[in-house]
Amino acid sequence: MTAHGSATDVRLSPVLPRVARGDTTAVSECISRYGGLVQALARRYPSDPSEIDDAVQEVFIDLWKHAGRFDPAVASELAFVSMIARRRLIDLFRRRKARPTTEVIPEFLAEPEFEIGTAAQTEDELIRVREILTQLPEEQRAVLLASIADGLSHREVSERFGLPLGTVKTHIRRGLLFVRERLPRFGSEGDS
Repeated sequence: MTAHGSATDVRLSPVLPRVARGDTTAVSECISRYGGLVQALARRYPSDPSEIDDAVQEVFIDLWKHAGRFDPAVASELAFVSMIARRRLIDLFRRRKARPTTEVIPEFLAEPEFEIGTAAQTEDELIRVREILTQLPEEQRAVLLASIADGLSHREVSERFGLPLGTVKTHIRRGLLFVRERLPRFGSEGDS
C-alpha cells in the first residue's frame, strides 16, 4: 500500500490478520489506513487534545489485541475497526465521566441491526457502493469520502476543499442519504 492509500479502496487486503500474526509492518499499515477514522471518532467526545491522542492510542492497542477476532466472512475490516473504536471510546470517556456530544455518528458506523452476509455478499455490496458513489457529483463525492474514509471532521473537510462549513455538511448529509436510498441493505427493502 502506498502512503496515499485509504480505506475507500476495496481492493486492499485486510491488514488485521497480519497484525494478529505479529507482522510489524502491518501495525504501521493499520495506523496509516485507520488512524484518520479513529481520530475523527475520538474527536466526537469532549476532552482535552492530549486525551484524544491517549484515547486513539488505547483504541489501537485494543484493536491489535483483538485483531485475531476479525473475520472477513462476518464483516468488513472497516466495520470491525469502527465497532472496536466506538466501543473502546465510549468506555474510555464514560470512565472519565464525560458525555458524548450530540453529534450523531453516521449510521454506517453504528453496530449493524441486520444479519451480516457472506464475504461474497459483502464484496458485492462494496462494489455496489462504489457504483453508487460514482453517481454523485464530483465535489459531493470528494467531500463525502474525505469525511468517511479519511476520517476528517467537517471543519477539516471545509479547509481541505475551501468550501463553507454549511456546504460541507450539506454535501455529506445528501451524499449519505443518496447512498442509503440506493443500497437495499440499508434501505426500506426489509421494512415491508
